[in-house]
Amino acid sequence: MTIAIIGGTGPQGRGLALRFARAGVPVALGSRDAARAGDIARDLSDRLPDGSATITGLANDDAVAAADDFVILAVPWSGHNRTLDAIRTGLAGKILVDIVVPLAEGDPKKVDMPPEGSATEAAQELLGPDIPVIGALHNVSAHTLNQLDWDINCDVLVCGDKLDARLKVIELVKTLGVNAYNAGDAQSARCIEAITPILIRLNISKAVPFTHAGIRIWAPEH
Repeated sequence: MTIAIIGGTGPQGRGLALRFARAGVPVALGSRDAARAGDIARDLSDRLPDGSATITGLANDDAVAAADDFVILAVPWSGHNRTLDAIRTGLAGKILVDIVVPLAEGDPKKVDMPPEGSATEAAQELLGPDIPVIGALHNVSAHTLNQLDWDINCDVLVCGDKLDARLKVIELVKTLGVNAYNAGDAQSARCIEAITPILIRLNISKAVPFTHAGIRIWAPEH
């Protein structure tokens, strides 16, 4: 099962490519610049342990075509809708996993939600009802993802309007060795995406004795 990561040459896309490939999931790394994607894919492959799946660098359209079921969108918010417009034809029959957070321009400690309410909802509105859009992996530190000797230190909240697609994405995320939870329909993305700037604020604060924090869902002890 090959997955595509569009925007895969950015920090979060690279980290996810490493993690999925190490978990045995082949990755098609997509970029507007196929040559750059190829160079980065080779660099990432050199970091993987023996027995990992392949990472292949491709142009965005070719990466989408290579994906069996899942296409992960990992571009900056400024390129979110433009990228979806460019790849939408190839998304037929696949699930879009939108990890994008609409951070405010010039201030990543705040969100600037689109009129639809969240990036996940904006993607669903743009693509229409036949292409399921699932929001996930919003709150995972890119730095943590890229450190393969570190465990992913958070849980993942998954939301979207199509329950069957949501459950499939939960199982995909679990291959990374993390807990993934069904957080409800796409409107939940308004809350989930808004957690990211709070984490950024904490992680850069001199008053907090840690960085690269995530969130976890804790069961009661009783």
